[in-house]
Amino acid sequence: MKSLVIYFSRADENYFGGEMRYVDKGNTEVIAEYIKDITGADMFKIESSIPYSKNYMECIEEAKVRTKAHNAPIKESIKDISSYDVIYVGSPIYWGGMPEGLFTALSSLDFTGKTVRPFTTHEGSGLSSVPSQLESICVGAKVLDGLAIVGSQVNSSKSIVEAWVNE
Repeated sequence: MKSLVIYFSRADENYFGGEMRYVDKGNTEVIAEYIKDITGADMFKIESSIPYSKNYMECIEEAKVRTKAHNAPIKESIKDISSYDVIYVGSPIYWGGMPEGLFTALSSLDFTGKTVRPFTTHEGSGLSSVPSQLESICVGAKVLDGLAIVGSQVNSSKSIVEAWVNE
């Protein structure tokens, strides 16, 4: 079975268990890379055409505006997922769900017969509404149980990811 990891991740200033910290690689990207290492999956990173602020507090306000407006253009779209059986969809939690860029990326794809496996990084939100969002946007797919990893723990979570992937 051929797999693809589609994810959105943001580096820069992030919230880690009560404090702000700058990171060179976003938490969701760390988990996406674990999945790639474990499964040999291809990867596709969703990037906003208009980058979010490097400042965490400004970023969450920008995310709030984009979520309310349902407007988040992306740099590059995924053209075709027909050759993939399993699609891993990775997301931080923005205002209770996926960042709008993921909606933009996923909305034009044909998920008929695909298996979708959601994963999130968060600091207390778990999977939030991501599974139900994916069920509504990935029409024709079977959305399996997801994995939620606390962002401040991503660097020590590879074995947890491996166990989930191999379920």
